[in-house]
Amino acid sequence: MQFRIADTFTDSLARLTGDEQKAVKTTAFDLQMNPANPGMSFHKLDRVKDKHFWSVRVSRDLRIIVHKTESSLLLCYVDHHDKAYQWAERRRLETHPKTGAAQLVEIRETVQEITVPVYVEKPETVAEKPVLFASLDDETLLSYGVPPDWLDDVRRVDEDGLLELADHLPAEAAEALLELATGGTPEVVSPPTGIGPFEHPDAQRRFRVMTDTDELARALEYPWEKWTIFLHPAQRELVEKDYNGPARVSGSAGTGKTIVALHRAVHLARKHPEARLLLTTFSEPLANMLRTKLRRLIDNEPRLGERLEVHAMNVIA
Repeated sequence: MQFRIADTFTDSLARLTGDEQKAVKTTAFDLQMNPANPGMSFHKLDRVKDKHFWSVRVSRDLRIIVHKTESSLLLCYVDHHDKAYQWAERRRLETHPKTGAAQLVEIRETVQEITVPVYVEKPETVAEKPVLFASLDDETLLSYGVPPDWLDDVRRVDEDGLLELADHLPAEAAEALLELATGGTPEVVSPPTGIGPFEHPDAQRRFRVMTDTDELARALEYPWEKWTIFLHPAQRELVEKDYNGPARVSGSAGTGKTIVALHRAVHLARKHPEARLLLTTFSEPLANMLRTKLRRLIDNEPRLGERLEVHAMNVIA
C-alpha cells in the first residue's frame, strides 16, 4: 500500500498546538507502519461526496482525514472533530480530465440569490468592472488545471474577486489565472505519457509518497522541509534537467533558488555515485545554513553527505 501525505495535511498540522501536533505525528507513524492495525480507529464518513474519505481518531477531539483505497492511504487534513468533518464534506479527490493530475478539489457550493425588498432609494449604481477571462474557452481553462465545476466562476470573476477565487482553486490553476490577469502567458505542463495522476508534475507539488518513517518524520518536523518535499514543477525541471554546460538560475529573493541548488546537488550525487560535489555560497554563515538544510534533506541517505561539501567561496578560493 502506498502511503502519501498532502500539503493540506502539513498546513493543517502546523496550525495545531505543540501537544496536539505530537499526538497527530504519533498516529501518522502508526498509520504508516500498519494501517490495518485493529487499534486504529477508522470511521467512514457519511456526508461526503468522495466515499473514500475516512476519519482516524487521534484523541477525544482531534481527527485526521484520510483518503483510503485498497492500494493507497493519503493523509489529507487534521483538525478538531467538527472542522475536520466539514473540510472533508467540501472536497473530493479527483483526476483532472484535461491535465491528468490528481487534485483535491473544493466542491462548488450552490449559491441561491434572494431578492430583498427595497424600502429606501438605492444609491447610484457603480459601474461594474469587466470580467477577466470571459474570452477563454473551456479547453484553455482546463489546460491550466481549472476544475470543470469552477469554469463558470472563473469566467465571471473580475479583478476584485480574483484573489478570493484563487483561494478555492488548485495551485496550478490559481497561478495561471493570476499570470493571465497580469498580462503573462502561463506555461502548460506537458507530462510524460503513461504516468499516473500522482506522478504528474502538478500533483507532485501537493502529494508525496513517504517511503519510510524517517522521511515522514522530516516532512512533519521541519516547516522548511515542506518545500524540500513539495517542489514546484518548474523547480523540479531545473533540478533534474541534463545541461550541456554551465546553467544559470536567476530570480529575486524568495523565489526558491536555494531549494533548487540543494536538490540539484543531491540529484547529481545520486546520479553519479562516484562523484564528489561542491556547493558554494557567498559567506560562511550562509554555508552553515545550507549544511543544516542539506542534512535534513539527505537524513535517510547519510552516505551522500560524504560526497557533498558546502563552503563559502572565500574559503576555497
